[in-house]
Amino acid sequence: MISWNVNGIRAVLRKDALAWLAQDPPDIFCLQETKARPEQLDGPIPGLEGHHAYWAWADRKGYSGVAIFSREAPVRVTKGFGIERFDSEGRVLVAEYPDFTLLNVYFPNGKSGAERLAYKLAFYDAILEFMDGLRAEGRTVICCGDLNTAHHAIDLARPRENEGISGFLPVEREWMDRLEGRGFVDVFRQFNTEPGQYSYWDMKSRARDRNVGWRIDYWFVSDDAAPRVTAAFILPEIMGSDHCPVGIEIEPRT
Repeated sequence: MISWNVNGIRAVLRKDALAWLAQDPPDIFCLQETKARPEQLDGPIPGLEGHHAYWAWADRKGYSGVAIFSREAPVRVTKGFGIERFDSEGRVLVAEYPDFTLLNVYFPNGKSGAERLAYKLAFYDAILEFMDGLRAEGRTVICCGDLNTAHHAIDLARPRENEGISGFLPVEREWMDRLEGRGFVDVFRQFNTEPGQYSYWDMKSRARDRNVGWRIDYWFVSDDAAPRVTAAFILPEIMGSDHCPVGIEIEPRT
């Protein structure tokens, strides 16, 4: 399974930045910040022609949006999670498979001001409540996407300089502590505890050239599924966006 904030699917396609998919297509490919509806594309995404495609988009054109491309058709796919003020921004797709429920989420950015930070924090609380509800129903939960927060100092190149910036605020990081406290595992850190592992770089300052980045794209799995995750990885060599893809390999339940 691979997740990628593409910062505009049409721009990525124009750059031919998805050509790598044809070599070894993932079973599940989750996109965030698509900024498009499917009818705005010229056709199927190369390499994913045989996958089932599901989209959620914002009421506002050219903004936000997520998509899931799945080799196996899910049992059910739902746009959003039942709260209109969040669902109207096209940030969530919930795909139910026989042995897990997948959430593809583009979490809000809180950098534009106090109002958006409050929206982000409210979204955080609401999505965690939703995930808790799925677990209470006995479901295995897998959540991927751009969380727009680096959890620990190891997850960004310059933690001290960003302590007062949304994306590394104590209140945002505390929510990620709560997420883990509720039994959700950041599986990348099961396999890699080294610094310098980032998934986002500021384009204006050419930060990617110097690897001055942030790890804000994650795969969290409920603790019952964590032992079945056999790999978790970041693909910084894949260009085309200010983010790079992140992925996991997971064994099916036996």
